[in-house]
Amino acid sequence: MSSSVQVDVARLRAEVQAKYTEVATAPEKGFHFHVGRPLARMLAYPEDLVASLPDAVVESFAGVGNPFSMGTLAEGATILDIGSGSGFDCFMAARMVGPRGRVIGVDMTPAMLEKARANARFLGLTNVEFRQGLAEELPVPDGSIDVVISNGVINLCPDKARVYREIYRVLRPGGRIQIADVVVQKPVPQDAKEDIDLWTG
Repeated sequence: MSSSVQVDVARLRAEVQAKYTEVATAPEKGFHFHVGRPLARMLAYPEDLVASLPDAVVESFAGVGNPFSMGTLAEGATILDIGSGSGFDCFMAARMVGPRGRVIGVDMTPAMLEKARANARFLGLTNVEFRQGLAEELPVPDGSIDVVISNGVINLCPDKARVYREIYRVLRPGGRIQIADVVVQKPVPQDAKEDIDLWTG
């Protein structure tokens, strides 16, 4: 099944990258969405855990929910974060899975990947890595992941069926997904689906 959304995918990705490059490099600027510690508080992340993280690690966090509200992650598990941004959810996951576990973050925005890798080094985490890639073409082997998490990213992908096929491909038998995202519960007009400003705004 292919996407029925007729949108310039290359332009959409460029616009999304431009927006999240700003979030990575100038999080204090102010956006049409919340970021950083205030957002983590609104989404009910553990206050003590967020407070223990340096500002540089939290300031570019931009999600829509808390994927860990659906359950904690098992020690030793392998986790994939689709659209990992500056790494906030990956670092939360890394603490849950412990040193025997592994967390892989995938993001398409170079500035976010650079910040996430710097944050991982700053925190001294050796069980987290970040890879450049797309949700529709995950740079992860088949059947290698215990839990896929994502936070406010799949809604930005026009071909959601392809994203979910990729998730299914990388999950181990018995694996699961814990996704926080935006869902529109009424039909969206075709011209709105094709308006990139609405996707990014």
